[in-house]
Amino acid sequence: MLIDSHCHLNDPQFEIDQKEVLERAKAMGVGQIVCVGYDLASSLEAEALARQHPNIYAVIGVHPHDARLVKEQTYRILKRTAQSPRVVAIGETGLDYFRNLSPRDLQLQAFRGHIRLAREVGLPIVIHDRDAHAEVLRIMREEKAAEVGGVIHCFSGSWEMAQECLAMGFYISLAGPVTYHNARRPQEIATRVPLDRLLLETDAPYLSPEPRRGRRNEPGNVRYVAEKIADLRGITVEELGSATTANARRVFSRMQS
Repeated sequence: MLIDSHCHLNDPQFEIDQKEVLERAKAMGVGQIVCVGYDLASSLEAEALARQHPNIYAVIGVHPHDARLVKEQTYRILKRTAQSPRVVAIGETGLDYFRNLSPRDLQLQAFRGHIRLAREVGLPIVIHDRDAHAEVLRIMREEKAAEVGGVIHCFSGSWEMAQECLAMGFYISLAGPVTYHNARRPQEIATRVPLDRLLLETDAPYLSPEPRRGRRNEPGNVRYVAEKIADLRGITVEELGSATTANARRVFSRMQS
């Protein structure tokens, strides 16, 4: 069995055919899906989807793109929603210095706030990092993110950064880019991260893997990510699937087998 540890089934692109998307995922061997919020409304929708489907779990939080919208009331609502047994982590939070859709000072403030919330409610953190590697590590250290651990999703950093994240108890998650022909860094990470600290994801509807590149991504496509990483590591997809499934259930401790 495979687990898509990070996707956005709450995205409007899935409104029309969500049922069919879930059926295709099952046919591709995807047994469980983690639906991740990117703002308050989508976080509440993720939790609602998780209550409706026994194989879906939710992560709740506000993406750095929308950090400017985070208020004290946001944290109160997230804290209340985090009491649901279907919520397995706080996020996705972090820093995005590539698009800068929210001012950097507000991104930093929201990132700190999410880590503090995760520590308060005792849940792991799902971190988004784009072109902000040093700052992400600094905030993780300063806010004691290691106390709860979590996932660096769609990892794009160096092996040196990966080692620092691993030392803080975090898992490294890889998505569609690892399948791209010129993806030297993700492919290096795929072979060097210990097998018991690796996760698979799609980040659907974004980052479709080969051979689906250029089309809307969906959870079933995590199989292509698994096939590529298994090939790079010289193991079977079954071995990789067994390990990454166990890893997802370990980091997201509320998940059930």
